[in-house]
Amino acid sequence: MNQIINMIIRQVMNQLVRRGVNAGFDQAGKIGKRRQQPQGEIDDYGNPAQPQLTREERQARRQARQQRHLNTGNAKQSMKAMRRIMKF
Repeated sequence: MNQIINMIIRQVMNQLVRRGVNAGFDQAGKIGKRRQQPQGEIDDYGNPAQPQLTREERQARRQARQQRHLNTGNAKQSMKAMRRIMKF
């Protein structure tokens, strides 16, 4: 009697596990479908085409990148100084 109950419980548990695994794979598949590629122009190699920037726009981007680099350098230097002070 006990073996019969164990067999039934094992079959039911296997079905539940299988359903859970299938549901998990279905959800994972839906996540991949949610991400959509931007709808823009595509170059000959299949990559999104970048719009051509004017000279002023390139210069503005370059200055912004240099400014960010300088700001992070100052922050790092300040944090190092604070850590040295806090040791004592």
